[in-house]
Amino acid sequence: MRIFGSERMGGMLQRLGLKDGEAIVHPWINKALEKAQKKVEARNFDTRKNVLKYDDVMNAQRKEVYAQRKEFMKLADVAETVAEMRGEVLALMVAARVPEKAFSEQWELADLAADVRRVFNMDLPIEAWGKEEGIDETHLRERIEQAVDQMMAAKAANMGPELMRFIEKSLLIQTLDAVWKEHLYALDHLRQGIGLRAYGQRDPLNEYKSEAFSLFNAMLGELKERVTGMLARVELAPERPLEPPPLMQMVESHAEPQSALSGDLALAEPPAQSGIVSMAPARTMAMDPNDESTWAATPRNAQCPCGSGKKYKHCHGKLG
Repeated sequence: MRIFGSERMGGMLQRLGLKDGEAIVHPWINKALEKAQKKVEARNFDTRKNVLKYDDVMNAQRKEVYAQRKEFMKLADVAETVAEMRGEVLALMVAARVPEKAFSEQWELADLAADVRRVFNMDLPIEAWGKEEGIDETHLRERIEQAVDQMMAAKAANMGPELMRFIEKSLLIQTLDAVWKEHLYALDHLRQGIGLRAYGQRDPLNEYKSEAFSLFNAMLGELKERVTGMLARVELAPERPLEPPPLMQMVESHAEPQSALSGDLALAEPPAQSGIVSMAPARTMAMDPNDESTWAATPRNAQCPCGSGKKYKHCHGKLG
């Protein structure tokens, strides 16, 4: 009532002389309450309607991403898709550092070499190539692309075609899921503050659509660059030698084996000077009731040899 009620409501309540806890039965007040309720419901309806419009923008992008993901899942070989991504990443990289119709003195060759090293993990003499006479942006890009394709072909030959195809598909799908999650977080942050655009006489919904489209394109670019960079760095790790199980050692000896175990394996006494710990059980010293130095061999729960009638662990074998 304070927000949507009439401005005269306060004075009306004072003239009627209503007290706290008294039932409101006056028709004027009931009519004012109905109007305020209608205004509240209309406002909530507009709010839900705007929320639905914002959700439609996200839903359209979700359908596009899920359709692309299903397409990747159906493909048995994504090598062509990955190669196209690699080419697009390289083309954008070269275009940013070597603008079209720019003089060779304006080329950012050192930055381009750093970008190639960061994404493709390759050190190429790009600065020397850029100083060659008659070279242009197209020839420079083709030369870099040729070197990158040769590196990826050698990597695929080293790993094997089947393994490389499996790695490409796995990385592509996993990276798509990762960048899509990050994109959803970005849209949530954008949505929380987009209403402030109304103070600048701009429609928040239109601004949200424009910003969300830009973020979606940035997400696709991030996907291509991440997949390209990870595939350029993937390597086969050498197999680690199998470590022997604990408490098992191979002991060599020229002596005759004492007992045979499954073929040629045998247990043998190691030489005393070898320092190898033997797995044979230790010999226990015989306990003499008259010799206190041998009482350490008494079982913990047996009676103490001193004749006290207590258990050994509570008498002479008590710890501490």
